[in-house]
Amino acid sequence: MQTMSDRFVPRVGGILSADIAVPDHEREMRFYSCVLGTGENPLWREDLMNSRGMPIIGLGSRSAEHADLPLQWMPHIQVADVAASVERALDLSGSELMHGKDGDGRSQWAVLLDPNGAAFGIIPVVPAEALPPTDDVSSRDVPAPMGCISWLNLTVSDASATRDFYRQVVDWSVQDVEMEDAGDRYADYNMLGDDGNPAAGVCHARGANLGLPPVWLMYLPVGDLPESLRRVREGGGEIIKATQQTDGTYASAVVQDPVGACLALVAG
Repeated sequence: MQTMSDRFVPRVGGILSADIAVPDHEREMRFYSCVLGTGENPLWREDLMNSRGMPIIGLGSRSAEHADLPLQWMPHIQVADVAASVERALDLSGSELMHGKDGDGRSQWAVLLDPNGAAFGIIPVVPAEALPPTDDVSSRDVPAPMGCISWLNLTVSDASATRDFYRQVVDWSVQDVEMEDAGDRYADYNMLGDDGNPAAGVCHARGANLGLPPVWLMYLPVGDLPESLRRVREGGGEIIKATQQTDGTYASAVVQDPVGACLALVAG
């Protein structure tokens, strides 16, 4: 897993937020506020804003309008031209689930599926003035940890084709990441924004990534990862795959919430 170099920069290919529409909304709110709110200084609030009051993740109720949306956390990826990105996605065997337009018919946002069935949203590049300040007024030299999407990863059987789909739809560039599985060397891919910095990863379903669901997994930092994982189980969720460091402590874990949506947790 990589780390985004700067998570709050307006840029083509950048990810600032994600959302999902779920059944049993009250139970899901309790689950996420409990799981994310660990540590002496939690990185997330009970309302799922991050510790600085920024709306990074959105958990909505599943209404008739959202009935066709899959139960997946959907990242909001910034693109230069929403309409052009939708057209390219459809040409490349993707599909359109929702498409927001203004009164003059200009595209404002869209929700798409890639050929693997992974859902994602596209939005225009966010103006810099629309982003809240991220500096910590109490300690400008060492900013306090806060809730954010620290990484985004997609694991699929044909990572090369998926890499090319997103390269054309989002306008990401690509950086190969050398991998090895049972002595066989291959490459996974870092997808880079237009500033050249990593924004997400596309991986082959093999090696360390074998068994992961073919959906966009957002990685959320928490204050106390072991306690968060305990609360996942206690709250009716499931741990799909956990990664440990050499000292035996948890580094990250892919989990499934009570309604079946998947995400990853990392130590904040």
